[in-house]
Formats: sequence, C-alpha cells, structure tokens
Amino acid sequence: MKFKEVKEKKQEELREMLKNLRIKLGKLLFDLNSNSLKDFSQVQKTKKDIARILTALKLTVSN
Repeated sequence: MKFKEVKEKKQEELREMLKNLRIKLGKLLFDLNSNSLKDFSQVQKTKKDIARILTALKLTVSN
C-alpha cells in the first residue's frame, strides 16, 4: 500500500485498517514463532503499512 493511497482515506477508515493490520501482525508473529510462516517479508510489510497509517493519522490530527 502506498502512502498516497493511505492519505486519501478518511480517518475512520484509517483507524479500522490500523486495527485490522495490528491483528494481522499479531497472527504473523505467532506464526513466525511457531515456525509455520513461509514468507517472512509479510511481517515487515505489515509493520510498514502500520507506520504509514499512523503517519497519515498524525497528519490529519495536526491539520
């Protein structure tokens, strides 16, 4: 997901996406620790998506 896409979304949508991504990250980390995760890059991609959403939320709050 690109930052441009995230920036265009409404604050409620961003909060919902953030909630879902945090749940997804928890599942990925659980799978990583139980050695059942095949694609390790998914963890980093999810973390970056969370950071993009948090950045967009901070920008909307400050404006």
